[in-house]
Amino acid sequence: MTTATRSPSDVDEPPAARRSGRARRRSGRTDPAFYWMVVPAFVLFFVFHTIPVLQGVFYSLTDYAGYGDWRFVGLENYGYIFGDARIRDSYLFTFRFAVLSTVLTNVVALAIAVGLNARIRFRTTLRGIFFLPQVMSILVLGYIFNYLFSTTLPYLGQKLGSETFSTSILADEDLAWIAIVVFAVWQATAFAVILYLAGLQTIPTELYEAASIDGAGRWRQFRHITFPLIAAFFTINMVLSFKNFLQVFDHIIPLTAGGPGTSTESISMVIYRGGFQGGDFAYQTANAVLFFLVIVAFSLFQLRILRRREMEA
Repeated sequence: MTTATRSPSDVDEPPAARRSGRARRRSGRTDPAFYWMVVPAFVLFFVFHTIPVLQGVFYSLTDYAGYGDWRFVGLENYGYIFGDARIRDSYLFTFRFAVLSTVLTNVVALAIAVGLNARIRFRTTLRGIFFLPQVMSILVLGYIFNYLFSTTLPYLGQKLGSETFSTSILADEDLAWIAIVVFAVWQATAFAVILYLAGLQTIPTELYEAASIDGAGRWRQFRHITFPLIAAFFTINMVLSFKNFLQVFDHIIPLTAGGPGTSTESISMVIYRGGFQGGDFAYQTANAVLFFLVIVAFSLFQLRILRRREMEA
């Protein structure tokens, strides 16, 4: 006569618990405890994120100055935005800056990542060094770059006889944006390098060995093996970089503070200055809502285009 064997969990659990657990597994239902574990995070997110966002959308339909009384004005604020020259110029500057910085960041980061992924000495140490800009304060780094562009670069320009760089480019309306792009690309490259290195780790070395046997050089290997296989990481980096650069604020404050004049004023700076310092709270809230929709639209457009390219690759 044979006796059924029971697992240790069956011995430790009461019969009622075993029956209820088996019933849940048979019915495919999730234990309610898992839902209760999510409740605290959901409440915090709803209170500190969702409610303020909904309040912002509501205030964008009023003439609220951030204090005192207010009245409902509908879409009047949104109508004024499209005729505001300062906001239009800030959008143009921000998009030019974001497009150029995104391209440069990904080109530089991909080149560094491919180089660090090669069999070179001290590559682990070099990875840590390249990641340092990501963990340091942007404002601190910004003031360091401010000193470089205001003092060091003009000194070198005078020694080399360059009239353009003999004075601080931060005071030049036509050149100040270059300093912001250089600083932003240098700081953002660190995170992009880490993502590309993670993608390169997923490529089997056998593919490169087979390509080398077939006579493929490094450029052909990169074009036909490396880049297609890290297409998903390229998509992530492009979307994140463009989104972050559209929201540029910290990089501008220590370098130019939006100047000279308003030549390097980003959308985020206009929203901050007008909403919290200029008394146009509702007006700039409408600008923030519009800016949010623009970022979402461009992010979705990027994902659609880049994912299509992934499938074709």
